Amino acid sequence: MTATELHETAARPAHRDPNVLRWLGAYTSSAIGDNVYYIALSWAAVQAGTPAQAGLVTAVSAVPRALLMLGGGVVADRYGPRRVVVGSSAVRCVLVLAAAGMLLVTSPGLWALGSVAVLFGIVDAVFLPAAGALPTRIADKSQHARVQGMRGLAVRLANVLGGPLGGLGVALGGTAGAFGGAALLIGVSVPVLMTLRVGALPGDDRREREGAMAELRDGLRHIRGHALLGPLVLAMALTDLGFVGPMNLGLTLLAEERGWGSSGMGWVLAGFGTGAGAASLLLTWRGHIPRAGLVMAVSELGGAVAIGGLARVPSVGAAACVALLVGVLAGLGGALAGALVQAAAGPAYAGRVTSVSTLVGFGVAPLTFPAVGWGTAHWGTGPVFTTCATVCALGAALALWTRRVRRAELPG
Repeated sequence: MTATELHETAARPAHRDPNVLRWLGAYTSSAIGDNVYYIALSWAAVQAGTPAQAGLVTAVSAVPRALLMLGGGVVADRYGPRRVVVGSSAVRCVLVLAAAGMLLVTSPGLWALGSVAVLFGIVDAVFLPAAGALPTRIADKSQHARVQGMRGLAVRLANVLGGPLGGLGVALGGTAGAFGGAALLIGVSVPVLMTLRVGALPGDDRREREGAMAELRDGLRHIRGHALLGPLVLAMALTDLGFVGPMNLGLTLLAEERGWGSSGMGWVLAGFGTGAGAASLLLTWRGHIPRAGLVMAVSELGGAVAIGGLARVPSVGAAACVALLVGVLAGLGGALAGALVQAAAGPAYAGRVTSVSTLVGFGVAPLTFPAVGWGTAHWGTGPVFTTCATVCALGAALALWTRRVRRAELPG
């Protein structure tokens, strides 16, 4: 990207920048494809085994993400996030196409489906840090909050459309058809991503001399020694660790315990999605939030309290309203945290910092689902939601207690 293009990008709001909008379209298509893929995988696994076995198949992809995501951040920083996103998206497309072909010619067992999930998780470990770092190369620092809001809207849209499209794919073409549709949606993003203008990869002669482990250690030292990044990343990890379990498996268990059924769970999820979408829309519209660190911490703390209260309300309607509040507060806090991390990381470390900041949410927290299920079976949803909310609150309290995080501002 030339100096003139950089100046034009800095002067233009992200939601009016054709380059950013191309990225948003590619990201949205890929995210919808991911949702369709997981629906197809879970459906195929249910057909091939018991519900418990299907749960293991769908969760197993979190293991390689947890083990390899830090290395994925090194790859993103060394080769550039666009190149890595393009390559890993192409591989993900091929993997899903292979699953579709396998289903057309045979009835694969759980081991075959689990292998697809593991391979997808391995590629995800490279894809996710690069996808998180890419916005730092296509938008000015002053637009990071707006870009995070746009990304949040894309995620909400993907969640809304992914389910119906996955179900339609299964209805029209069977599980193979759903996998084929997912591959198409992921594949469409590749040529669009190739057209993006990105900032130059920061030069660093040490990369020619150092190995991947040295780069990883350098990235971890960068986070640990940074007055803002260190406590901010730790606060994000605690928040994600407490958030993912109750707001995923926990909602299913809550609906079952209260006898709300799948329709009741759907209303609660709709409330959460509406709230999170509203928070993303606010950031997209405003573009800049004063006192971002304080707003982030207070929002996360309020979201933690709301999560704890979710298992205490008596009706579906009340639960949907509380879930809407969780969506607004957690969505706003999470987006601001992501924008602060991107602004503080610096372009040379964006991939590695992104991999560390998202490791718990994408790799570690899903592995707590068995503990959430076990705890609910023994004590009910109330104590489990309260425990998870306490972990979330610890992350928010750390952010409030740390002066540099509390006073952090986004570039204006």
